Amino acid sequence: MTEKPSALPHIKVLDLSRVLAGPWCTQMLADLGADVIKVEKPGEGDDTRHWGPPFLQDANGKNTEHATYFTACNRNKRSVTIDIAKPEGQALIRQMAAQNNVLVENFKVGGLAKYGLDYASLKALNPRLIYCSITGFGQDGPYAERAGYDLMIQAMTGMMDITGRADGTPGGGPQRVGVALTDLFTGVYACSAILAAIEVRHRTGVGQLIDMALLDVGMAILANQAAGFLNTGKVPQRQGNSHPSLAPYQDFPTADGAMLLAIGNDGQFARFCEATGQAQWAADARFATNSLRVEHRATLIPAIEAVTRSRTTAQWIALLEHKAVPCGPINTIAQAFADEQVVARKLKLNQPLALETIEHTAITSIASVASPLRLVDTPAVVRRPPPALGEHTDAVLTGLGLSAAAIAALRHQSVV
Repeated sequence: MTEKPSALPHIKVLDLSRVLAGPWCTQMLADLGADVIKVEKPGEGDDTRHWGPPFLQDANGKNTEHATYFTACNRNKRSVTIDIAKPEGQALIRQMAAQNNVLVENFKVGGLAKYGLDYASLKALNPRLIYCSITGFGQDGPYAERAGYDLMIQAMTGMMDITGRADGTPGGGPQRVGVALTDLFTGVYACSAILAAIEVRHRTGVGQLIDMALLDVGMAILANQAAGFLNTGKVPQRQGNSHPSLAPYQDFPTADGAMLLAIGNDGQFARFCEATGQAQWAADARFATNSLRVEHRATLIPAIEAVTRSRTTAQWIALLEHKAVPCGPINTIAQAFADEQVVARKLKLNQPLALETIEHTAITSIASVASPLRLVDTPAVVRRPPPALGEHTDAVLTGLGLSAAAIAALRHQSVV
């Protein structure tokens, strides 16, 4: 919690997205102070509410029906349940869109048009609306109608083909990244696009449509690997934890496990060689520059491995960090959250709440990772935990001007 003003308290976001890419985007906006209203299907909610195990535990340490997945990308939001398949639900969405600055959705292409909730329809009600549509493949092209999932995009873009150990080695073959990387990056890119559109609206007074596609993002985040292929025609190959353009830049065995060396320039390499008692390596013509070290990787890496086995990981880190040689342990997630720097940066948050399961057993708190957006004067804030399904329906609809009787009637009709 903070007493400083947030960055986006004037922004109201109508969040029609679910699963990860859209919710990740809207959580970033919410962390920055935007009022995000998450619209969910009555009785079901976001798919990730049920994506478990693992599940949240109650005060007695027993699993509840609430999946932890949902908590990763839905804090700071208000949950409203509305059935948009019903005309009354569509009317509520239109009323809310008329009052909001931003709308985020990740339905299939054309999926909201049949409800009159597409960009063209809502723009007519609110010309200032910024409408961010997130799909697998974008609004046009031969794949536009297809559903898109992170794993599929990682496979299609070549990300899996450059991740994992080389063919012919133990465990060789394509691998997915350990988190839904394309979804997460799409959320970050979408948030950036929305903030840019807000800036444009300051100048023009009108909103615009944002067309975000997982495929586009998946290709973009190939980064240096894509640049290498596009400019040479050479297809990158899987090579485990080593780097295609840097050496030594990978994991190395130690006396009690492994460590990482991330040497990015010749000065770092020279300091590493001196610290390890192998100053002759820096003077060797084969290893004088990074490009030469990459060329002679097959000779250099086994020589370094023979040396790194002589000390424990902790001993190597203690030795090298004072020599300005980038190195570190290969942590488990548990070890990462226990790391003194992670603790010092307060990256683990515990949010108290009174969320109840069907059995009425209270979940006393939800843990999450703090926002990495460290704006000093207008910091990211944690105002509320991930909401219970429909927790704020009455409050939001009352804010639209509906009476208690009108809300009760909508609930009786299963509209909300």
